[in-house]
Amino acid sequence: MDKERSIRDLKGIGDKTGKLFEKLGVFTVGDLLEYYPRDYHTYGPPVPIGELKLDMAGAAAGILRQTASVRRFQSTQVITASLRDETGTLQLTWFNMPFLRNTLQAGTYHIFYGKVVKKNNRLTMEQPEIFNREGYQAMMENMQPVYGQTKGLGNKAITKAVAQALDGRQMEKEYLPAYIRKKYELAEYNYAIQHIHFPENRQELLFARKRLVFDEFFLFILAVRRLKEKRGQHRGRYVMKKTPQVRELVEKLPYELTNAQKKVLSEVESDLTGGLAMNRLVQGDVGSGKTIIAVLALLMAAYNGFQGAIMAPTEVLARQHYESMKELFEEYGIDKVPVLVTGSMTAKEKRMAYEKIKSHEADIIVGTHALIQDKVIYDNLALVITDEQHRFGVGQREMLGNKGQEPHVMVMSATPIPRTLAIILYGDLDISVIDELPSNRLPVKNCVVNTGYRKNAYHFIGNQIKEGRQAYVICPMVEASEMMEAENVLDYTKTLRSELPGVEIQYLHGKMKPKEKNQIMEDFAAGIIQVLVSTTVVEVGVNVPNATVMMIENAERFGLAQLHQLRGRVGRGKYQSYCVMVNCGDQEGTQERLDILNRSNDGFYIASEDLKLRGPGDIFGLRQSGDMEFKLADIFTDANILKNVSEEVNLLLERDRELAMEEHQDLRRRLNEYLERSYEKLNL
Repeated sequence: MDKERSIRDLKGIGDKTGKLFEKLGVFTVGDLLEYYPRDYHTYGPPVPIGELKLDMAGAAAGILRQTASVRRFQSTQVITASLRDETGTLQLTWFNMPFLRNTLQAGTYHIFYGKVVKKNNRLTMEQPEIFNREGYQAMMENMQPVYGQTKGLGNKAITKAVAQALDGRQMEKEYLPAYIRKKYELAEYNYAIQHIHFPENRQELLFARKRLVFDEFFLFILAVRRLKEKRGQHRGRYVMKKTPQVRELVEKLPYELTNAQKKVLSEVESDLTGGLAMNRLVQGDVGSGKTIIAVLALLMAAYNGFQGAIMAPTEVLARQHYESMKELFEEYGIDKVPVLVTGSMTAKEKRMAYEKIKSHEADIIVGTHALIQDKVIYDNLALVITDEQHRFGVGQREMLGNKGQEPHVMVMSATPIPRTLAIILYGDLDISVIDELPSNRLPVKNCVVNTGYRKNAYHFIGNQIKEGRQAYVICPMVEASEMMEAENVLDYTKTLRSELPGVEIQYLHGKMKPKEKNQIMEDFAAGIIQVLVSTTVVEVGVNVPNATVMMIENAERFGLAQLHQLRGRVGRGKYQSYCVMVNCGDQEGTQERLDILNRSNDGFYIASEDLKLRGPGDIFGLRQSGDMEFKLADIFTDANILKNVSEEVNLLLERDRELAMEEHQDLRRRLNEYLERSYEKLNL
């Protein structure tokens, strides 16, 4: 089956299921094959009943002393059985499965697998899976994929669809040159795709993953190098002069720029006045003051008679940039006009904004990726800035630049990436770092706690709300999963509402409609919502100075750089802020990792320490660079692969800059497909 075929062409997937897959971003068979598992489930050996851990899945085995009983409660049939050994008794319960009475007979041996809870002071498994000895042994020898799910589309349905797509797929022609595969001992592509979904053991999984990670980095860096070639060291069309208005504004600000900000501003001004087109990355930790540098650069373009644009990853952040810019300009008598362009604006609002941009009534354009729509026609667009660059792929990076005639390009990121890796990832850009926080910032107070601290944390949040503050609570999942033990947004919101009566608590997650998400984030920014329970969608995209508590559940499931980004949502105002990280796991080394965050608020230090601690086998639940164009690769865990790929791309392009040699034809085809998909993601 061709990978471009619709997901609905698979057997058993009609309109209803097809729409559920589309909610997960899966539209074609190819999308499904690249919808990689988020984790893998393994069945451990059965343990004595007394050793089963509460709230965790496990297996128990034994001979039933009595046949299962069936009782009816209103319209529900409840099937119960009891398993005993010398260490304890386990109650087993199923609902509306009366046929199990024929299976669960006295004297029969079974293995039961499920989550263990305490009900009426008794250890209980509800709806456990039932195996015989041979069946369970077979399950123990395999790794079961666990996929990201949505309501109505569970793991079993996704697994079945993936298996069908793999069985019926057309084999991909190998596109990675044979000498590279041999040098790095990389799996053949079709083998890798099969075994990333259904590995028989960890070795197979790591072998498949290594190949696919190598590919992701390889295509990304080739695309970045292509962008660099395209830009080259051109004479800039928009040579500017330093303007007194920018210097005057710097003097009038109610705070002094840090030395790091002054240095970066000087580098940006040198680029804009130097005669070459600027291509600069400004890296700065959360709260280091990148935005004011962007505003000053945009004003410099405006006072030179040009237009400037800044693109933010979310509508809420774009609107906040726009509003704060308007306030700043009004307060200091700046006569330049900003205009906002976002996807949710009405047709009339958009039309008015487009007219202002085309006629150059607007000097500074603020928006989301709506800025690169064909309908937006600029007049002398000389400077393009993207905020939170890691949220935009190569396609967006190129298209926004193409809206002007080789404008100056500045990209900003708060993702703390060690310089050696940043040079590789942003190979088309010069790098500036703001490595100093404003002196008036109060450092966030951190604590790492276990689940026994939750009640105290709720009480603490309640006290902060009474003082007029707000709080975030982060959960790793949207809804409960049969395959993964972790806190989820929907259930946690209910729990918190019962713990904090009278407090306005709402939830937010990535599967909500854009309009809903924007409304929730705007209500939180406005103080209408007091506690926001969310997935990591808040990592970037809203600035709420009044929020003082960040509580992160299952902190052990996040990478340190991502935890640091989440923590950066608080501590943005004048109040003391706090970050509570709840460690729900008992894995060796988890506490050591989280203590790095406890010790430091410096993102670059945290990133470098994370790099030292993590090894190439550390792949479960810790991805943190997924907002670039990588589905599997992680720039921290896979730093060595990233460095190897960078060297190989350089060698390849030295030999064959245009990929014109016969041995590189398939790679050239694959790169073009990759670039086309980068553009398609924009939905233009």
